[in-house]
Amino acid sequence: MASPRTVLQARGLTKSYGRRVVVHHVDLQIQTGEVVGLLGPNGAGKTTTFYMVVGLTRPDDGQVFLGHEDITRLPMYLRARSGIGYLPQEASVFRKLTAEENVMAILETLGLSVAEQRARTRGLLEALGILNLARQPAYTLSGGERRRLEICRALATSPSFILLDEPFAGIDPLAVLDIQKIIAHLKDRGIGVLITDHNVRETLKITHRAYILREGQVFRAPTGLIFSGRARSSARGRPAIWLPTKKSGAYTSAKRSSSTTATGRAELGPRSRP
Repeated sequence: MASPRTVLQARGLTKSYGRRVVVHHVDLQIQTGEVVGLLGPNGAGKTTTFYMVVGLTRPDDGQVFLGHEDITRLPMYLRARSGIGYLPQEASVFRKLTAEENVMAILETLGLSVAEQRARTRGLLEALGILNLARQPAYTLSGGERRRLEICRALATSPSFILLDEPFAGIDPLAVLDIQKIIAHLKDRGIGVLITDHNVRETLKITHRAYILREGQVFRAPTGLIFSGRARSSARGRPAIWLPTKKSGAYTSAKRSSSTTATGRAELGPRSRP
């Protein structure tokens, strides 16, 4: 694992499809040991931005750095070796293999002995609370259990960062709580986490900061719209996030009650001054 406080950084990411610019000069950064959200409405460019950081999509312009290393042109497997794990939205386990075999399939690529593979597999399964499912075929696991197994596989290479694509999709509310606890566990292990998800409320509950994209750009209010949910938590423990109102064209996704302040900003959740 990379040294403490390594930074994964994107600078000026730009991507066009034909004449349509879908991402325009986006900057973002994640440090080890923090959880960062990448949010926005459909068509805002968040998925394309996320895929450029992951390595699934090559930017037309801009760079991605891991520490001081330019990894913009590295394929995904080399980014993984450099310390970037990726959890896709779609199921990524081998359904007919057991949970244990799924993790060992990753470890086999690292040149470890069978004994070392088994020991590390056991440790990962135990850390994620599914050691009792080691011999179960993956297709028998629940949605939450499968997510835990996928995170085990992502952790097998000892990454410094894990990029989570829609981690709350397709799982029940109890499993959402489980995944939130796991993400907190990753942070406590010093791993940096970047999350993109349509479930804004659940994402904001666990992020330290979040980038809001709109029309392919990081949207900034006059004081900036890279905000901290934890730093501005309310007495009830929910983030009280300040966003511009729809009059300014900003993205608001709150399903909670909202009110507009004299400054023209929409307040989500209990009132709390920024």
